[in-house]
Amino acid sequence: MSRIAKAPVTIPAGVDIKLDGNDMTVKGVKGQLSYSLNPAVSVDIADNVMQMQWNKDDKNATAQAGTARAIIYNMLVGVSVGFEKKMTLIGVGYRAQAKDNVLSLTLGFSHPVEFQVPAGISIETPTQTDIIIKGSDKQQVGQVAAKIRAYRPPEPYKGKGVRYTDEHVARKEAKKK
Repeated sequence: MSRIAKAPVTIPAGVDIKLDGNDMTVKGVKGQLSYSLNPAVSVDIADNVMQMQWNKDDKNATAQAGTARAIIYNMLVGVSVGFEKKMTLIGVGYRAQAKDNVLSLTLGFSHPVEFQVPAGISIETPTQTDIIIKGSDKQQVGQVAAKIRAYRPPEPYKGKGVRYTDEHVARKEAKKK
């Protein structure tokens, strides 16, 4: 039984929700997001509280209800507050610089890496070694962070590379003579 789907979702002030059949659109200060609900799940909105409805005997519907509730909650948080990921570059000469819609990374290659920032995402570089990725879509923010990290993931011997700020990299001992 899904415990997540049972929890009601409080709609924050300043957020507008439109339901058109199974299509849901959420508008807020930080932007607009849309989601198509599974036909096995429906949403009941009353007094700024959203509750999920589904057939409790169907295991698939129960799983879909929990998934839909989590996605809708993330949409509400995204359009009202927003999401952000912080990343750090560790290594001699590793630098990042954000200009317009391009993030220029110097990661020890023979050429600079130019990352095109997708629509709906903003990237800031407060220092040369810090990157802050912001957006209203949690999945998109995480995907952009993962793509940037994939250019030079942290290696286990010296710890050099692009990592999330809160990430712990397990270090290995070097070869002994």
